[in-house]
Amino acid sequence: MPTLAQITQSIMQDPDNQSFTAKGIDPLFAAPTTARINIVGQAPGIKAQESRLYWNDKSGDRLREWLGVDRDTFYHSGMFAVIPMDFYYPGKGKSGDLPPRKDFAEKWHPLILANLPNIELTILIGQYAQKYYLPENNLNVTETVHHFRDFLPHFLPLVHPSPRNQIWLKKNPWFEQEIVPTLQKQVKAILSR
Repeated sequence: MPTLAQITQSIMQDPDNQSFTAKGIDPLFAAPTTARINIVGQAPGIKAQESRLYWNDKSGDRLREWLGVDRDTFYHSGMFAVIPMDFYYPGKGKSGDLPPRKDFAEKWHPLILANLPNIELTILIGQYAQKYYLPENNLNVTETVHHFRDFLPHFLPLVHPSPRNQIWLKKNPWFEQEIVPTLQKQVKAILSR
């Protein structure tokens, strides 16, 4: 089994990622072997890539609120893995960032996850993570999130915590009333074990 350092080198040397490596941009993910919670999002935003710190923006602030953890716990406890669907910023599209590249997760996630034996919960943020990790699920993101209990205890689907989703959150008050407290309870229980 390749080590995380070897996997990182392979990611950087992969021809599909050469343009990033040539610019000195490293793949952005976190996979401490002690992690118990894995967060799978879309891809790093430009702020995260430039600061070389995942979820280092307003979306990250809201995500940590939903999880019920502070920055120090999120970044330094060794309890959180962050393995997005693509480890590089995909660029800007007409209405936000471009989607993660196809087949990226399929190529790298199994190798990384083989090094993380203690994952108890995988949080799936947005449609790309949900489609990949819940292949039998045919619901849209809203319905998938609303039926989150169907995917527990291993998976918990969420909408993206982006400020762009403010309208969605207002239209779906059940999310912050029901799902956020459940998520916080799960996270607290896992971190206290």
